[in-house]
Amino acid sequence: MVGFTMVDFAILVVYLLAVLLAGLFFSKKEMKGKEFFKGDGTIPWWVTSVSIFATLLSPISFLSLAGNSYGGTWMLWFAQMGMLIAIPLTIRFFLPLYSRLDLDTAYQYLEIRYDSKGLRVLGALMFIVYQIGRMSIIMYLPSVVLADLTGINVNVLIIVMGVIAIIYSYTGGLKSVLWTDFIQGVVLIIGVTGTLFYLIANINGGFGTVMESLTTGEKFLSSSEVLFDANILKSSVFIIFVGAGINTFSSYVSSQDIVQRFTTTTDLKQLKKMTYGNGVLSIGLATVFYLIGTCLFVFYNQNPALAQTVKQDQIFASYIAYQLPVGVTGILLAAIYAASQSTLSTGLNSVATSWTLDIQTLITKNMSFEKQTKIAQYISLGVGIVAIAVSMVLANGEIKSAYEWFNSFMGLVLGVLAGIFVLGAFCKKATKLGAYVGFTVSAILVIYLKYNVPDVSTWAYSLITISTSVVVGQIVSLIQLKVTNKEPKTNKEATVHYKLSDNM
Repeated sequence: MVGFTMVDFAILVVYLLAVLLAGLFFSKKEMKGKEFFKGDGTIPWWVTSVSIFATLLSPISFLSLAGNSYGGTWMLWFAQMGMLIAIPLTIRFFLPLYSRLDLDTAYQYLEIRYDSKGLRVLGALMFIVYQIGRMSIIMYLPSVVLADLTGINVNVLIIVMGVIAIIYSYTGGLKSVLWTDFIQGVVLIIGVTGTLFYLIANINGGFGTVMESLTTGEKFLSSSEVLFDANILKSSVFIIFVGAGINTFSSYVSSQDIVQRFTTTTDLKQLKKMTYGNGVLSIGLATVFYLIGTCLFVFYNQNPALAQTVKQDQIFASYIAYQLPVGVTGILLAAIYAASQSTLSTGLNSVATSWTLDIQTLITKNMSFEKQTKIAQYISLGVGIVAIAVSMVLANGEIKSAYEWFNSFMGLVLGVLAGIFVLGAFCKKATKLGAYVGFTVSAILVIYLKYNVPDVSTWAYSLITISTSVVVGQIVSLIQLKVTNKEPKTNKEATVHYKLSDNM
């Protein structure tokens, strides 16, 4: 066992500098106003597709998915298959809607649909809180792993990651972020796939032994794991599949970091291509990660003397550090670290965009493009510093599986937010009051469930919050319209029924 060498360290440093230079290269043209927030129209759909993939999955997937498979079964693999729910719903209903409205941000939709600046601000604030939490865990997880393997102080690693991401998200806007995301995503795909083949080649019996472990050794699903429970809110493969699908759908329709990619073009064909491409990449790489986890389980059972005593989320990184050739270790650990940077820069840019266009425009009227850009840069700097601080706090806590923790957090926040998007899109008579009440009731309900009803699976949160928002919001809206005897003032273009009526 060699571990992390000076050669690997040198490669890590060179790689990080290369990422920084790449980000600066794509930001060499000064971006102002809408170009800073939406790109300059030259970004291909396949770049954006890989960027969405990198934003949604890395580095949480890089470490946690393999760890889940190594330490348990493939039960959470069905969460990735939830893409089969999220993608058709998004493409069928929301991509045409967003393309038609030519949005600047996700939360502009709420203002257009409900004629409410308040809901737009509420949505933006919810997203910003969610994104700070997400960015923090994205910095925390790989930094803790690398600190254990390299001996470098975890706080130093977190700060370096944050500073580099802040630099190129500050200077280049969305175009720089998308292209660096693309580079990181490609390195991630090549590195992970290559590691899988290397692992299989070093297992006695090869791929056949791995498949035997899956089919006969209860590594795919154990006898104690339930496929379907009549109480659908309890943990089962079914609720993981459906709940994760609704979680991802919530991200697609209400999370600014994803919707911002949809704003780079109004061409519906391009939007569909980038969404399908992301789905193929996400499901494919998730399967590779789970195969790696099972391969690690088989490998260390065959070679118990090589086994490392590490946390579940760190087993893949431990293999990279101690079993891969010198140099390759440095490249893959750099990929983990740098992939975190790309996701972090995405978060910084999307938060800056949302704050500037959704909130600051209400505070400061008639801002020039130059002033909008400058405010966005200051926000990305400030939020980056906050995320670094929160990440340091997380690094001193105990989280068994970052992947499960994150999905619980996402269901809690994004599910509540997505509810008023779905209400507005599908319910023609939904009013501003109905949206506020639906939002409030669903938020109170899910918080109550989280802290008082542990039997309800966290994977069910988004399903519960969206359903509650739609039902409560529609009832309140109908009562309001009945009492006031008024017809709802609805922008038909902001509902899915607009396109449906055109096709009738």
